[in-house]
Amino acid sequence: MQLGLEGRTALVTGGSKGIGFACAKALLAEGCRVAIVSRSKENVDRACSTLGDARGFCADLTSAAEAASLVDRVQAELGDIDILVNSAGAARRTPPDQLTPESWRAAMDAKFFSYINVIDPLIKRMAARRRGVVVNIIGNGGKVASPIHLPGGSANAALMLATAGLATAYAEAGIRAVGINPGLTDTERVAGGMEADAATKGISVEEALKQGVARIPMGRMAKPEEIADFVAFLASDRAGYLTGVNVTMDGAQSPTIV
Repeated sequence: MQLGLEGRTALVTGGSKGIGFACAKALLAEGCRVAIVSRSKENVDRACSTLGDARGFCADLTSAAEAASLVDRVQAELGDIDILVNSAGAARRTPPDQLTPESWRAAMDAKFFSYINVIDPLIKRMAARRRGVVVNIIGNGGKVASPIHLPGGSANAALMLATAGLATAYAEAGIRAVGINPGLTDTERVAGGMEADAATKGISVEEALKQGVARIPMGRMAKPEEIADFVAFLASDRAGYLTGVNVTMDGAQSPTIV
């Protein structure tokens, strides 16, 4: 898209699969130096073999210490990080009668803290340089409650608030922060969610997927690449006045003004 991102350094968490992988690919195509991170070395190696020039790192981002170490390692190898794209972690979808306090805590670790643990050390460095963009891939479950996604939806809602709040807090320092809430997207992660939905409703996974797509006015799931193209735009100076917002991309499934 020729967005003027050549030579910038981007860190993409969850970059070995799904939307994160598509984001890494899009940013590489725009001329960025890209680092991806996953807990699985196998997944990182597989992704890097396809992406080519991306650097791969392994870390458990639910650990604040590992996340801070990751930021140090990426900066040491690739230089100052200009763009952070968070797409790591997913809370397990669970029927409400099977929830426990531990389920809620695990969801916050998996989604909320896996983002915050990277954002916290990195956004402070960005602020010191007065340059940087944070794009959080969140999810509309934080706005529209789903019975099988209550802990994960709560983590998403917390991330939306954190995104808006951090954007406000660091705007004067030249930092932008934006959230994206994808709807159903054609990834392995959504396939897993369909299994939980099917179990709750007592239907097949195929029927659950059919019903899910039927609720989308556009009549199809999003492609990961469509989300990634928007991420690349948001990371660029062309979106230089866009910050503190959470944008829904769900094919008009949630036609709200809030």
